[in-house]
Amino acid sequence: MFNKQSEKKNEYMADRYRKRGYDWWWHSFTGKSKATGKERAFFIEFFIVNPKLSPNQVVLGQGQENTGKKKKRPSYLMIKCGSWGENKKQLHRFFPLSEAEIVKRPFSVRAGDCFLNETETRGSVCVPEEEANEATMSDSGSMSWNLTIDKKIAFDVGYGTSPFFVTLKAFEMYWHAQGIKTQYSGVVTYEGEEYEVIPETSYGYADKNWGRDFTSPWLGLSSNKIRRQGSEEWLENTAFDIGGGTPKVFGISIPNQLLGAFVVEGKEYEMNFSKFWTLTKTDFYFRDRGEEARWHVELTNREYKIVTDVRCKTEEMLSLNYETPMGERKHTRLYNGGTGYGTIKFYKRGRMKFTLIDTLECFSVGCEYGEAEKDEDEEDERDRYRYRYY
Repeated sequence: MFNKQSEKKNEYMADRYRKRGYDWWWHSFTGKSKATGKERAFFIEFFIVNPKLSPNQVVLGQGQENTGKKKKRPSYLMIKCGSWGENKKQLHRFFPLSEAEIVKRPFSVRAGDCFLNETETRGSVCVPEEEANEATMSDSGSMSWNLTIDKKIAFDVGYGTSPFFVTLKAFEMYWHAQGIKTQYSGVVTYEGEEYEVIPETSYGYADKNWGRDFTSPWLGLSSNKIRRQGSEEWLENTAFDIGGGTPKVFGISIPNQLLGAFVVEGKEYEMNFSKFWTLTKTDFYFRDRGEEARWHVELTNREYKIVTDVRCKTEEMLSLNYETPMGERKHTRLYNGGTGYGTIKFYKRGRMKFTLIDTLECFSVGCEYGEAEKDEDEEDERDRYRYRYY
């Protein structure tokens, strides 16, 4: 489950979809201002959509000139980067695929001064005000970075991302987390201010997604800045990651399913619904009312119940912008943050009840939730869906 031998799942996959599919690599981490010492959480993403549809020019699927029945499907490499918290931003830079050098094995992507492989990334994005619009889905601003990447703990979700199921394109959206604990080192310049990224305090995370469409709902939680409740000592070999929503397998929806990976000082807990023999069950809800958003997830299998409760200030979060391979903005409210905090409680199953065996506190939590937009007459049903247990 947790190994460093799954790097091939982090390779370029969009060539399997060519004219209807996407592939992206996500990185998030914390840096400290060289001027003030204040921490700031950052993210960087390399996103490829429909690589063979229009390889020689950037085609954007949004904007007033691209609507109706003749709406164009997107095709580009997008470099997405930004930060949460005060002065939060998401910034987008686009390249035609003909200007991108993509190597499948060993994996790397290069376009202009932007580069990513398994051990380093560098690049820059500068968006002037006149280019921050509906078409680019971007704020205005600038960010540059030069970082090394050291992935410490991986979460391989299992046979669902095996070559057999990937070749069959069985799932609509695939997920692989090669670095649920990743240490970054280097420098970021954000809006003219320099930040130092130190491995031990970077609290980094790296994963990837690929497929033909996005899941709805779309939920994710992750952190490796963790300590035991009542302790001031950070746990060095501890991380967790939860992801999923409603996966589709051969076009059939499987509602309300999450995957969970927890490592506590080397001890591994996996909550994986696809491994049916573990009898994994999922209960969760999300609320975004008031000053805080809240995620509550209960994952249970034959041996354990793990309850994760995370909150994040709404003013520090972004609504991330993506378009599908068909050019649709399905998730217009994709809440995403990097400054969440909360608790993880571990219960051991007994003959008659569960017994609490450990409580952890987590910080710098990456947290997201989104649902595809629905018609107005479906609003009430969506609200029931978001605010109740399953």
